[in-house]
Amino acid sequence: MSTVFLFPGQGSQKPRMFQDLPDHPVVRKVFEEASDELDESVYQWDVESKLSSTIAVQICLLVSGVASARVLKEKGAVPDFVAGHSVGTFGAAVVAGALEFKDAVRLVRMRGEWMEQSFKKGYGMGVVTGLGERQLNGLIDEYNQNERNIYLANLNSSRQMTIAGSLPELRRFMEIAIANHAQKAELLDVAVPSHCSLLNELSLKLEAELDRLSVKNPEIPYAGNLRGRVLRRGEAIKKDLAWNVSHSVHWHEATSLLYELGVRLFVEMLPGNVLTKLAEDAFPEARAISISDDGSDTAAILVNRL
Repeated sequence: MSTVFLFPGQGSQKPRMFQDLPDHPVVRKVFEEASDELDESVYQWDVESKLSSTIAVQICLLVSGVASARVLKEKGAVPDFVAGHSVGTFGAAVVAGALEFKDAVRLVRMRGEWMEQSFKKGYGMGVVTGLGERQLNGLIDEYNQNERNIYLANLNSSRQMTIAGSLPELRRFMEIAIANHAQKAELLDVAVPSHCSLLNELSLKLEAELDRLSVKNPEIPYAGNLRGRVLRRGEAIKKDLAWNVSHSVHWHEATSLLYELGVRLFVEMLPGNVLTKLAEDAFPEARAISISDDGSDTAAILVNRL
């Protein structure tokens, strides 16, 4: 049986999320490294007022994910695979050994800044539950015939997907989704229309920055967002990091492949539990736990038992 560490994306943040991290030398070192790269203390970045910024949200998710994974590894819990959702890919790449943490901090900060600069207000994302990919794509195609723009963003499970666009368009489309028997359609706490072609220019900037770095072949296989495949080369991971922000995230495809490869324990890093719930629903015969719910000690024990 194999294990995968999951790194959550935007929407999993919560005020004071750093308080859930254990008082551990590894955690303190992560905070020091992040603060050095940011040229200011990151300790106060998880306060509610700061988390109104996409930049702070993404930095906090990166720090929480890497810190919690490093604590588990320090306890001897080393995963067979890693997978990150959206900005979580940067934490996954760090833990896989493909990307230096300081480089990830710098890239994620730029990523957040560029996202905020591109979309000051009036855009976002929504989640639609209860419709299949074909049906949802059909509704989107029909809706967009009238010079409107709604995008399919994340394919999180066979019947839970996210959409991106302007807030007025999202609200109108979600009414249509409910009328066509969606179980739920609601806005997410995200201020940018991620994972669609509106962010192509941002991907080009990220790609240029990544080309200046050495992204190594991973020590731990990395499941990508773009095609839902396991990546074992640094160049492929570099492309995934740069372009997942402007393309749909094929999360269900990636985790299904991991399950086929023998993964039976899905362990979600702080601060989220959304990926845990998706794994529980998709793979009832596997075990899925979140450190946020179960604590790092419990997760380490479970990982070591496999």
